[in-house]
Amino acid sequence: MNFPVSNQEVAPSTLYLIPTPIGNLADFTLRAIGTLRAVDLVACEDTRTSARLFERFEIQTRKTSFHAFNEHKKVASLVEDMRTGMSIALVSDAGSPGISDTGYLLVRAVIAAGLRVVPLPGPTALIPALTASGLPTDRFVFEGFLPAKKGRLKRLRELGEEQRTIVFYEAPHRLAKLIDQIIDVFGEDRYVVIAREVTKKFEEFSRGSAADQRERISELDRVRGEIVVLVAGAAHDASPLDR
Repeated sequence: MNFPVSNQEVAPSTLYLIPTPIGNLADFTLRAIGTLRAVDLVACEDTRTSARLFERFEIQTRKTSFHAFNEHKKVASLVEDMRTGMSIALVSDAGSPGISDTGYLLVRAVIAAGLRVVPLPGPTALIPALTASGLPTDRFVFEGFLPAKKGRLKRLRELGEEQRTIVFYEAPHRLAKLIDQIIDVFGEDRYVVIAREVTKKFEEFSRGSAADQRERISELDRVRGEIVVLVAGAAHDASPLDR
């Protein structure tokens, strides 16, 4: 398959942060494809996942694994590679590196070494979910994933009087628990939007009060897909929007 993408000019001793599609492959930018073809090495959250994407877009660059379980060990070696002049790209399985994925430690180490970091814009579930939610977008706070167990309720209570729209990522099997906790902390009338499978074939937005959302979830045999949960800020008029 031919793609109208010439190799980008990449600079030596530079780290490129490359977002990858979160579902729809058409969201992969030409610049991202060209940069991945041109760098010396790609650090991947999962080399098997990246291999499928690379095959689809004819990217043959050498890969190495870089994930939550080995990042502390590999940061130093990647920085040393960059010191010798290598250009390196960082990708996660989906979305923008460093957003609820590994990346922060490497970026910090590269900056500390006096080397260059170049971020590319691209896919992320956060922004499209927010813009389509119907909740205020001028001011918001992104919380990512709450702690799976300890500290979860504490963090929600700290957000109890937050005026801005609050955005969470959540695993499907913990969604019901999160909605229950939102009811406990914010009240059953707080307006909540659940965005599921953003950019994918079965993309879905569910809008309503926290109580409404809990009832809908209880009627499902199983919650599937990638989930973004958006909660109206304390100052928001929680009157129902069109559903």
